[in-house]
Amino acid sequence: MTHKKLTLPEKNCQTCKKNFFWRKKWQACWEDVRYCSERCRRSKNTSIS
Repeated sequence: MTHKKLTLPEKNCQTCKKNFFWRKKWQACWEDVRYCSERCRRSKNTSIS
């Protein structure tokens, strides 16, 4: 029997504009999460085309 994930909230990364989904590590601060990865967070001033 396979495990199916529930419908998870998603956001768009402010740097790369890709969709990313809720992760358990962001449980306490999901409202504040703006970037999909550390790489995007570090390069927030330069937009990836």
